[in-house]
Amino acid sequence: MSVIIVGGGPAGMIAAIAASKSGEQVTLLEKNSQLGKKLLITGKGRCNITSSLPMDDFIKNVPGNGKFLYSALQNYTNQDIIEMLEQNGVKVKEERGNRIFPVSNRAIDVRDAMEKVLKQNHVTIKLGATVKDILQQNGQVVGVKLQNGETLEADKIIIATGGKSYPGTGSTGDGYRLAERLGHHITEVRPSLVPLIANSSGRKICKKMQGLSLRNVAIKFKDVQDGKVIYEDFGEMLFTHEGVSGPTILSGSAHLLRYKNVDELLRDNKIQLIIDLKPALSEEKLDARILRDFAEEKNKLFKNSLDKLLPKKMIDVIVALSRIEGNKMVNEVTKKEREALVFLLKHFEITLSQFGTIEEAIVTSGGISTKEINPKTMESKLVKGLYFAGEVIDVDAYTGGFNLQIAYSTGYTAGTFF
Repeated sequence: MSVIIVGGGPAGMIAAIAASKSGEQVTLLEKNSQLGKKLLITGKGRCNITSSLPMDDFIKNVPGNGKFLYSALQNYTNQDIIEMLEQNGVKVKEERGNRIFPVSNRAIDVRDAMEKVLKQNHVTIKLGATVKDILQQNGQVVGVKLQNGETLEADKIIIATGGKSYPGTGSTGDGYRLAERLGHHITEVRPSLVPLIANSSGRKICKKMQGLSLRNVAIKFKDVQDGKVIYEDFGEMLFTHEGVSGPTILSGSAHLLRYKNVDELLRDNKIQLIIDLKPALSEEKLDARILRDFAEEKNKLFKNSLDKLLPKKMIDVIVALSRIEGNKMVNEVTKKEREALVFLLKHFEITLSQFGTIEEAIVTSGGISTKEINPKTMESKLVKGLYFAGEVIDVDAYTGGFNLQIAYSTGYTAGTFF
């Protein structure tokens, strides 16, 4: 049996490895000049390979059709990808939040290990090969037609082209178009794991702190219209020139995306990000901490007294928002003013106005409808011999290595079943 995989990202590479181990004749087609181009930029170039969480917990971290992945995640686990990489020279380490990275901190080592196994298993790799059409006869795939006019025959075809995020890496929605021509339904494609843009006043605040990363803060997204807390998280976040980003914000965006009437609420300035800058301290303990700092800095101006409490880039913003006169001496700050400062540090608010663009998103939400794919095999329910793997499917997860694990697990499943 001849197998063609369209797309040489992590899903496509693992699919090709799995198919080749079954003794099939496997060809991997990649339109870029190298494999795994998007993989190379994951985790800021370090590659968050997977999560160390038990596989049963993975589905809890997949807000987009998680139950569909039950079989695939059991077929190929986090331990399976770790074992394969370590057998091929990539040692791994665990970091905060159950994140697994290569010890080298180099995503290219992960890609190279996968490519090494592909070559060991005699997979034919064709780079610069853009698929124009999937060919079928009587409801069964028979091959692919390339952009250059070349036709390749196949008994089985796996579409693993990725979504539409980071289009510069080649994820330009090719798989959606190929599947749609074969009768598949594409659910609405939207950015997920994406930075969030603040409203006009919020942007001014964020721009002053652009590049500032906060660790160990608590965040929540709140629907101010009905007072409901939409999402809560703890960890790291980042201020950008027009809003917020970082791990907690990106995961929150995936949750926010699915909230009722979210676009309308964002347009109407009804969604707030509330940051607790000192989550380890109650308001009483934070007030006591500030009093101690003030006692040590009693001969200083208020604006010069917050160095121990806040990162430098944030001090001017907090002083302005506290409405305490910056040139007031510390010993002149009233109890009421101090209480207002404590509240501000525990409830630092940014009003949000929209999601970032799909070009900025780490993954896409939406894609080929899971209703038209067999979850146990990843085979199309509409066309025999057609399979799907990775981000092209309407599944997406939070940050933390979950989306890459989805790619491996669906790729393995698609490559294994015939």
